Amino acid sequence: MLGGAGWMSNLVVYLINTYHVQKIDAVQISTLIHAFFNLFPLFAAIIADSFLSCFTVIWIFGFTSLLGTVVLTASTIISSLKPPECPEGTQSSSCTPTKLQFAALYAALTLATVGLGGIRSSISTMGANQFRKQKHQGIFFNWYFITSYMAHVIAQTVLVYVEDNVSFKCGFIICVVANSIGLIAFLSGTRFYSFANPKGSPFTTLARVLVASVHKRNLELPEETNVDRFFIGDDEKHPYHGPPSTAFKFLNRAAVKSDGDVNSNGLVEKPWRICTVQQVEDLKSLLKMIPVWTTGIILLVPIGALLSFTVVQAMTMDRHIGKKFQIPPGSMNVVVLFSCTIAIALVDRLLYPAWKKTAGKPLTPLQKIGVGHVVTVLGMAASALVEYKRRNAANSAVGPISVLWLIPPLLFMGVAEAFHYPVTAQFYYQEFPANLKNMATALSAVLIAIALYVASLIIELIRHVTAWLPNNDINKGRLDYVFWVLFGLGLLNYGYFLACASAYKYQNCGKPPKNDDKLHH
Repeated sequence: MLGGAGWMSNLVVYLINTYHVQKIDAVQISTLIHAFFNLFPLFAAIIADSFLSCFTVIWIFGFTSLLGTVVLTASTIISSLKPPECPEGTQSSSCTPTKLQFAALYAALTLATVGLGGIRSSISTMGANQFRKQKHQGIFFNWYFITSYMAHVIAQTVLVYVEDNVSFKCGFIICVVANSIGLIAFLSGTRFYSFANPKGSPFTTLARVLVASVHKRNLELPEETNVDRFFIGDDEKHPYHGPPSTAFKFLNRAAVKSDGDVNSNGLVEKPWRICTVQQVEDLKSLLKMIPVWTTGIILLVPIGALLSFTVVQAMTMDRHIGKKFQIPPGSMNVVVLFSCTIAIALVDRLLYPAWKKTAGKPLTPLQKIGVGHVVTVLGMAASALVEYKRRNAANSAVGPISVLWLIPPLLFMGVAEAFHYPVTAQFYYQEFPANLKNMATALSAVLIAIALYVASLIIELIRHVTAWLPNNDINKGRLDYVFWVLFGLGLLNYGYFLACASAYKYQNCGKPPKNDDKLHH
C-alpha cells in the first residue's frame, strides 16, 4: 500500500515537472488513474470469486504492481525513457517527450494501477477469511483501514517530501523497496493461511435465477408448507433448507420443481430452468442491499468535493508555520487520513465498548454508518462557515487567514470516515452471499469511484448555472454556497438512509457463527 500511495500521491507534480505535461492534462491523467484504481477492484473481485482464489489474485497483481513501479522508477533513471529538462520558464520541442517515452510512462502507470487495484479488495477479503467470528472480522477491518490510512499519511508527507526536495528517483526507489517487502512478507506466510477456493462465477448463478423465474412466470407457486415442491439441492453447498422467503416472491418460481428439471438422482437436468432455494435467497439478499448501498454514493460526494477544493483554498491562505516553513497545499488532505486513523482506534477501543456497557447492547452496523452520515453533514456546514470567513478576509484589508482554519472541517471528514468506511466494508462482507465475498469488499472502492464522478458532475452543473465557481479567482466566487448545496444533499441523503436502514433486515450480522474460531486449512 505504501509503495503505491508513494507514486500516486505526487503523480501530477511528476507529470508536470518531468514530462512537461500541461497542468490540466496532468490533472486529467491523475483523475483517470484514481478512478480506475477504485473501479478495477470490482473486476479483480469477480476473477477471485469465479476463477482464481484470493491468494492467487493477490500474488499475481502484487507482482504486476511491483513491475509497474520498477518501470516507473526506470523512467527516472534511464535517460532515453525521460525527456530532457526544459529551460526554466519555457517549453520547446526539444524537451517534448517522444512517443517511446510516453509509451513507457503509460505502460508503467497501467501496470502499477492494475496491480494496486487488483489486490485492493482481495487482500481485505482474504484477511477477513482468516477469522470465523464476526467480532474478530470487525476488528480486522478496523485495523486494516488504520494501516492503510497510515500508509497514505506517510506517503503524502515523507515520500512526497523526498520526491519534491531530493528527487523522484529516490522517492520511487523507496516505493519499489516497500512494494517488494510487502510482496515477500505476504508470500512468506503462505503455509499459515486459511484458503477459500473459488466456486465458479456467481453471476452465472444469479442470472440463472432470473431466467428460471421468467421462464416459469405462469407457474403457480406451491404453499410454503409444501417444501417438497422446492429444489433444496445438496445440503453441504446449499444450507438453506426451508421454503423461500416471501420477499421478491416472483423469484421463488425459479426453485419450484417441474417435470424434467431434476432427475431421479437429484441432479439438475436443466440448469437454466431450476435453481436451489439457496441460490434464490442469494439473489434476494443482493436486491435487499441495493437501497442501502446507494445511500453511500451521496455520503462520499461531499468528501470528494471537499478534498478537491481544499487544495484551491489552501493556495489562497497563509500557509506559513514560523518564518521559513510553508505547508504544501496538497498536504492539507493528510489531516483527513490522520484524523480517521486516530478516530478508528478510539471508537473501536473506547466509544463502542462504552456504548455497549451503557446501553446494554452494541451499536448495529447501520447505526454506526448513520453516525458517519451525521458527522459528514456537520463537516459540510463547518466547511461552508470556514469558507465564508476565508472569503471575507481575503476580500478585505485583513488579508488571507491562516490555512489552519481548514483543519476543523477536515477533522469532521476524517471522523466521519472512521464511523462509516470500515463498518461499510464489514457490513457488505458479512451480509453478502458466501460466493460473493470479494465482490462485497470491492463495493467500497466502487462507491468511491462513483462518488467522485457524481461530485464532478455536480460541480460542473453548478459552474454552468451559477457564478459561484470562477475559473481563476475563488475569492470572487461563492464556494461557501457550493458547500451549503452539498450540506443540503447530505441532509436529504440522510433521510433516505434512515428510511432504507429502518426497512432493512439483517441476514448475518449479529447472528452467532455456525463454526468455531478454528481455522480450516
